[in-house]
Amino acid sequence: MPSDLDSGTILRAMEDAEGYVAKICFKTGPPTLSGVELEWTVHDAAVPSRPVDPARLRTALGPYAPTTLDPDSLGQPLPHSGTVSVEPGGQVELSTAPRHLLGELHESATSDLAHLTDLLGAAGLVRGDAGIDPHRPPTPVVDTPRYHAMRCAFDRLGAAGRTMMYSTAGLQVCLDAGTVDRFADRWAAAHAFGPPLLALFATARRHAGRDTGWASARMAAWQFIDPARTRPAWSPTSGSADPTDAWVRYALAAPLLCVRRDGGDWTVPPGITFRDWLAGALPRPPTTDDLEYHLSTLFPPVRPRGYLEIRYLDAQPGGEWIAPVGVLAALLDDDRTRDAARAACEPVAGRWAEAARRGLRDPLLAGAADTLLDLALRSLDRTGLSPATCEEITRIVARRFAAARKGST
Repeated sequence: MPSDLDSGTILRAMEDAEGYVAKICFKTGPPTLSGVELEWTVHDAAVPSRPVDPARLRTALGPYAPTTLDPDSLGQPLPHSGTVSVEPGGQVELSTAPRHLLGELHESATSDLAHLTDLLGAAGLVRGDAGIDPHRPPTPVVDTPRYHAMRCAFDRLGAAGRTMMYSTAGLQVCLDAGTVDRFADRWAAAHAFGPPLLALFATARRHAGRDTGWASARMAAWQFIDPARTRPAWSPTSGSADPTDAWVRYALAAPLLCVRRDGGDWTVPPGITFRDWLAGALPRPPTTDDLEYHLSTLFPPVRPRGYLEIRYLDAQPGGEWIAPVGVLAALLDDDRTRDAARAACEPVAGRWAEAARRGLRDPLLAGAADTLLDLALRSLDRTGLSPATCEEITRIVARRFAAARKGST
């Protein structure tokens, strides 16, 4: 479905929208780049349950504050090119620049993270170490027209949307899609690894002072909001489907979360999909810019953005984010490792709910995770990480596997 449409072009035909999605979402080539988006809840160092207001965050971040906190900010990059954003509940996110070597990514992200930690610390703030706020109930900190429309849309479906928006923190791993003859396999494998890796690296059991009973209450929140924008775009039954076709269908069938317009009201009537918009459901026709923005409001466990954005992992404590990143990179490094790992995941394909609820207390997920770790650790030395970092990852995953089997975090 090729498309030669430019940004800002009015979309008149369904075929044009389909072609544009296909053009921008899967960019194939040798997998050379990687990046991460590291997100954390933020807390008062003395009283972690105390709310943190936007003015305090804005002051702490200074020249690195995003425009959602300070409209006059330049949003200066961190010293190693990472950028800072702030989510609706005050969660702070560090997005790295893409790097050719995983070792370079680890070094630059670690340095920017230390700088960010110092900025927060000077204001009496600390980063959380879990995928969901263990201290506070969902509380808005940042409000924008997008976030207001999101809240209105999710409120129709229950309380999970506010929990997701205001209380959760994730780790997103960004990896190249791969060559034309391999990207479908990498796409399927990235999904297949999801349930056991979610279970292994779950950190989100306690929320707002109570034990939720879920290994990952963060993923539970995602599962309870609009499935048309959060369910996986790949499933075991669609494993042989073309990823581009599958994503195009997913994207155009998803309801609109918001439509950008002058003023502060971006809400839309419920149930209108992008396909409906193309058919005339709203007063003006959509543009390619509208379509790209719509794609940014879809939140499946793996999202194609020209690269693969792997979104199913909870935020990790301290510097332990490198463990799941290294494991994923190692599993996808070569065809033989990837295919063996995917085969090990066949018994647990699609077990997202079980992974979120039970973690590695589920014996099938534990068995798959054990095999994935064995394959990954044998391939770590090919990822470009230093020997010391590979040893650190080995120690982290051994400890986390033992803890997850017991149901602790």
